[in-house]
Amino acid sequence: MKVGIANDHAAPEMKKELMAYLQEKGYEVVNYGTDTDASVDYPDYGLKLARAVAAGEVDRGIAICGTGVGMSIVCNKVKGVRCVHCSETFSAEYGRRHNDANVVAFGARVIGMGVAKQIVDVFLTTEFEGGRHQRRVDKIKAIEEEQ
Repeated sequence: MKVGIANDHAAPEMKKELMAYLQEKGYEVVNYGTDTDASVDYPDYGLKLARAVAAGEVDRGIAICGTGVGMSIVCNKVKGVRCVHCSETFSAEYGRRHNDANVVAFGARVIGMGVAKQIVDVFLTTEFEGGRHQRRVDKIKAIEEEQ
């Protein structure tokens, strides 16, 4: 699986550690974020990641900023992206199972590395259940088409 990862100035160290962790697990990782803690605008990086996910350049995305909120808002503005904002694994699991989320967002100032790794593991290994949930995802897609 090819995974994109983006971050702003709040999370270069978390991103670097997650990239190494994912590569050790055999994932191909593409960096769309900043590598320094110099102040940047998170929408620029979230947009790069979201566009890559929507275009199929990567299979899933991970978006990290201070809280995860800004990145999740940006990612969800891109047609074809369903970003789930998580601070624990339950939301990551059900974001995948029920919403077919293709991007996960979290905050480097909110959760620690251990929880971040757990969220990422769950997000990347949980499959979409389909069935009645597909009908709901299709409604989300229809809303996107109307906009």
